[in-house]
Amino acid sequence: MIWKYIIRDLNGAMQYLPYGVMAGAVMGLILNAMNARRERKGKEAFPMAGLMVFSLYLMIILVITFFSREDGSRNRAMDLELFSTWGINTRNNAFVVENVLLFIPYGFACPWAFPWLRGFFRNIFVAFVTSLGVETFQLITGRGYFQIDDILTNVLGGIIGYWMFWLVYHTLQRIRGSRSTR
Repeated sequence: MIWKYIIRDLNGAMQYLPYGVMAGAVMGLILNAMNARRERKGKEAFPMAGLMVFSLYLMIILVITFFSREDGSRNRAMDLELFSTWGINTRNNAFVVENVLLFIPYGFACPWAFPWLRGFFRNIFVAFVTSLGVETFQLITGRGYFQIDDILTNVLGGIIGYWMFWLVYHTLQRIRGSRSTR
């Protein structure tokens, strides 16, 4: 039953993918120009693929959490009770799972786009600050509820995404290392 809600909500979120793709394309053009300038100065280029994916996903997060909702559509409520959303009903449980899923790509894209965020605690801190920013902006604009549970579940998603990045990154490093020793 919970998966029915999650799949329906994910399908609804897919309508925002073109906005993310446009943001990624614009970021790609900007980065391409910046990289050309950096190369002329003899500096290392920015990681284009990672930054484009990060830009795309950040735009998707913004659209899902802000722009898809009407201004003042919520009553500027705050829920500061930990674990208050889990177990109420199947719909709320789906929201909890969706909040985790929302930040898995974010936890993966951050260290890919920004090499200085490849440390576990730095990456998780950025996921926490981003989630706190989302929740605070939702409270200010009335486009959502400020919920401690959302921050916790978003950070959990960031942790899962970081672990996935770490596995892929270190596997690729080992493959590259074994190829160079042949």
